[in-house]
Amino acid sequence: MTKVKVAINGYGTIGKRVADAVALQDDMELIGVAKTRPNFETVMAKDKGFNVYTLADRVGAMEKEGIEVSGTVEEMIEAADLVVDCTPGKVGATNKDLYEKAGIKAIWQGGESHALTGCSFNAETNYEEALGKDFVRVVSCNTTGLCRVLSPLDKEFEIKKARVTLLRRAADPGDIKTGPINAIVPNPIKLPSHHGPDVKTVIPNLDIATTAVKLPTTLMHLHTVNLELEKECTAEDVESVLAEQSRIRFVGQGITSTAEIMELAKDLGRPRGDMWENCIWNESITMYEGELYFFQAIHQESDVIPENVDAIRAMMELESDASRSIEITNKTMGI
Repeated sequence: MTKVKVAINGYGTIGKRVADAVALQDDMELIGVAKTRPNFETVMAKDKGFNVYTLADRVGAMEKEGIEVSGTVEEMIEAADLVVDCTPGKVGATNKDLYEKAGIKAIWQGGESHALTGCSFNAETNYEEALGKDFVRVVSCNTTGLCRVLSPLDKEFEIKKARVTLLRRAADPGDIKTGPINAIVPNPIKLPSHHGPDVKTVIPNLDIATTAVKLPTTLMHLHTVNLELEKECTAEDVESVLAEQSRIRFVGQGITSTAEIMELAKDLGRPRGDMWENCIWNESITMYEGELYFFQAIHQESDVIPENVDAIRAMMELESDASRSIEITNKTMGI
């Protein structure tokens, strides 16, 4: 079987995870990753046997630190069929001309705008829309988490109105540059937040509004979800629908916090302690005065990783059926 040649431009929080996931796929070949600095992540990429590429003016800095590079970013792109851009938000958009010039397909992350690609992706929701596309944007961690629950519930019960409050982690565990450390920050102050419109790039007809605050934690995001549904249902009906979704995990057994969910991920032996699934407290699923409520936790570092793999498969038309691609990705990653 001919494998699709995949390059990863940016090897940070998301890029290194996508690289590992791509390397697990039988229908994909990871040809290299691009780094701009000779830091510990660059060394780890080399230790894993990945080909490391860099900007032309950074080759000397890499070699000075004893890191052998395989070439420039441009050379990596020329050798690829598709590039997954995991560079920092707003930086990735500047690379589009480079990819177009090379004539290769490209995936961006949720930090870029929908307008950049015209196709925002979530595997369970709109896989078919990405089939054969040249450019696709995998939506952010929060939008991914919301699409995973809102799409099946909308199909089954028809969502009349969705109102969600996002309690957001302030920074990733390895991020020492941002905060807050001892504050709760309405972010944004002007309501609603951008998350609702971002969901609508995947589920266009959904009536959704979101608000968000930043909290002094690095572990996960937490969503409080409130839905008005057109069709009558019970909490048990909702739980049954969500239980059928392979990237949703119910948490209980004494788990009452995001800290315990992260401990569970470690106990499961997940690489980097990642939790790729939405984590829903099924005990929280409640119908109250005709409206649905529940809590879910989202691991911001990892929930988009399987979505990137499925986006590659759709864009390269390796698999036309969403459920089949999801099944393959889940199996190879251990979901």
